[in-house]
Amino acid sequence: MDYEQAIDGFILHLATERGLSASYQLLVRRHLEAMADWRLKNSLPPALADTTAEQLSAYIAHRSQGGLAPSSLRLIVVILKNFFRHGAARGMLAEDPARHLDAPRLIPPLPKTLGEEDVREFLESITGDSPLDRRDRAMAELLYSSGLRVAELVNARSENLLLEEGFIRVTGKGNKTRVIPVGSEARHALVLWLDEGRPKLRRPHSGSVLFLSRLGRALTTERIRQVLRERATRAGIDRHLHPHLFRHSFATHLLSHDADLRVIQEMLGHADIATTQIYTQVDEQRLRDIHTRFHPRA
Repeated sequence: MDYEQAIDGFILHLATERGLSASYQLLVRRHLEAMADWRLKNSLPPALADTTAEQLSAYIAHRSQGGLAPSSLRLIVVILKNFFRHGAARGMLAEDPARHLDAPRLIPPLPKTLGEEDVREFLESITGDSPLDRRDRAMAELLYSSGLRVAELVNARSENLLLEEGFIRVTGKGNKTRVIPVGSEARHALVLWLDEGRPKLRRPHSGSVLFLSRLGRALTTERIRQVLRERATRAGIDRHLHPHLFRHSFATHLLSHDADLRVIQEMLGHADIATTQIYTQVDEQRLRDIHTRFHPRA
C-alpha cells in the first residue's frame, strides 16, 4: 500500500472510529502528506511497508533543522506514532517503525521574576490607611512573604493565620495543607489590616475569609489580579504584575540567599522536586547576567 492510500485510511479511522474533529483530521493529513512529500523528494520507496525507523528519525531531524519549535516537533512525532501503530495493527507493516521514535524534550520557559529592589518599591508604594489600602498592602506582602498561589490567598481564613508564631496554614493543590512562615513586614501589614481595615468591610455574611471585597465578600482570583495591575499603574510600574510573579520571586530570592531547595519545595507545596528545580536555572541565569555585566573579560 502506498502512502496516499494509507493516509486516507487513517483519516477515515480518525473520523469514523475515533470521532475526532474535522480540524484535527485536516491537521493530521497535512503533517502526514508533508512527510510523504519529503520521502518523494528524497527518492525513498513509496510503499508504506518500506518505511524504516532511520527514515523517520531523518525526517524529524529535517523538520528540526528547518526551525520548527519543539512543541510542533512533538506533535508530529505523536501523529507519526499513531499513524504507524494503526498501520501495523492492520497488517500494512510487518512491524511499527515509529515505536521507538522519541519526541524532543520540551524545556519549560524560565519563570519571570522581579528583582528584590523592584518588589520593595512596589510594596512600599501601597500606602494610605483606608481599608482597601490596608487590604492591598497586606495581600501583596503575604503573596511575596509566603509564596502563596492566588487561589490559596483567596481561600485564606483568619483562623489559619498564626501571627504570633509567624505562620499561615493554607490548603493547596490536591487538598494538601501546609504551614508557611510569614515574614515580619507581612505580619505588620496583616495586623494593620485585621485591626483597622477588615472590621470596616466585614458584614454578617463575611465569615472568616481573610481578605474581603468592598461588599464584605471573598475576593475572586481575577479581582486580586486586577488589584495588582491597578496598584502597579498607580506606582508607575511598567510591568505586568500578577500574583504568580510574586510566587516566582519568593522562590528565586530565597534560593539566591542560599535557602535549601527542599525547604523551598515544601513551602511552595510542590509534589515533585523537579518542579522546584526550575528556580535553580533562574538563579544560574541571574549569575550569568551579573558576570556578563561586570566581569572585565566577560
